[in-house]
Amino acid sequence: MEINLTKVLQQVAELATTYGLKLLLAILLLWIGWKLISVICKGLTKWFSKANYDQALETFIFSLVSMGLKAVLIITCAGIAGFPTTSLVAILGAAGLAVGMALSGTLQNFAGGVLLLILKPFKIGDFIETSDHSGTVKSIQIFNTIINTPDNKRIILPNGPVATGSITNYSAEPKRRVDFIFGIGYNDDIDHAKSIIRSLIDADNRIDSDPAPFIAVHALAESSVNIVVRVWANSDDYWDIFFALTENVKKTFDQENISIPYPQKDVHFYNEEKA
Repeated sequence: MEINLTKVLQQVAELATTYGLKLLLAILLLWIGWKLISVICKGLTKWFSKANYDQALETFIFSLVSMGLKAVLIITCAGIAGFPTTSLVAILGAAGLAVGMALSGTLQNFAGGVLLLILKPFKIGDFIETSDHSGTVKSIQIFNTIINTPDNKRIILPNGPVATGSITNYSAEPKRRVDFIFGIGYNDDIDHAKSIIRSLIDADNRIDSDPAPFIAVHALAESSVNIVVRVWANSDDYWDIFFALTENVKKTFDQENISIPYPQKDVHFYNEEKA
């Protein structure tokens, strides 16, 4: 019994000598690394606050960086302490690959959300058109973008297709051009029609004088002479101007006996006499 106890104590002493210093070094490195990661995360938080990024993006990236650095630190310390880390890294890599393949669509949407939050092609409150949908942006989340249509339908768009597809932002610029086409009859006076349109434009103080309004004959159509009108205004006034000027032109043309023709066809009937 004394001999066996002596051997055990010797083995314990050898293990302590072999792994004790490594274990102490690993614990020291773990403590220092943990403190350093805290400093890095605090600096990242300050940088985000100065850059004025979205709160959701800030929280997610903060958690991602923190967990990633801590995982690398733990694996490194385990290797210093003498634990076999090769198999552990292989297992984690295989698990990560399997999860990535299973969640490929979700990861694509996440990557798209990060790009949208960083590049900011639109913001909350903008009216956009993307992925065959149009509406006002209500929320930009990590995986989805939520918009409300003009008739108050809520549409949830995955961020992947939104970030990789085309985006039309109608609210990005302070000014927009409002286009009209008014048709008059071939027997009507073109100059008189243009002067009426000009007077109605001048009477609307929402329409900018610079750039100057553009009024010209656009086409000689099958049943009408089409006059194109292009004016510039604030983006918020776009639809109000469009509807108001369209109505005022129709009413004034009626008062001035300028016709607005509609498509029509003449049908001729022939009677064939039997021989």
